[in-house]
Amino acid sequence: MSSVKRAKHAVYDLKYHFVWVPKYRKLVLQGPVAESLKEIFQGIAERYGFEIDTMEVMPDHVHLFLLAPPKYSPSQVVQIIKSISARKLFYSHPTLREELWGGGLWGAGCFVRSVGGEVTSEVIRRYIKLQHNDQLRLDL
Repeated sequence: MSSVKRAKHAVYDLKYHFVWVPKYRKLVLQGPVAESLKEIFQGIAERYGFEIDTMEVMPDHVHLFLLAPPKYSPSQVVQIIKSISARKLFYSHPTLREELWGGGLWGAGCFVRSVGGEVTSEVIRRYIKLQHNDQLRLDL
């Protein structure tokens, strides 16, 4: 991922690490659902000009490390990704509605960290890749 990007009226390097969970922290993001979700995230990124650096879909949470244009705030980025991905995932995997009976896919909150200072891109990448090791886990 190249560091600095150019837009019509901006030069930027805005990278964010997002983490969020399904409602009730249910273990629903597995197998075909997880694979579909990764494809959905890639499609959303292409549509909105986000650049996904590292992504991990765990059974009970998601990590996205991405670069976003300055026209989107971090809260707008996560709102776009969560709303579109929920709609598309419910459409392609209707049995999820039975598991998540409350009507929504994602929990209300999220974790977001910008990259800079002591928290470098490499630190974030390494952390996300270590998520399959249960010793490191972020509780939301």
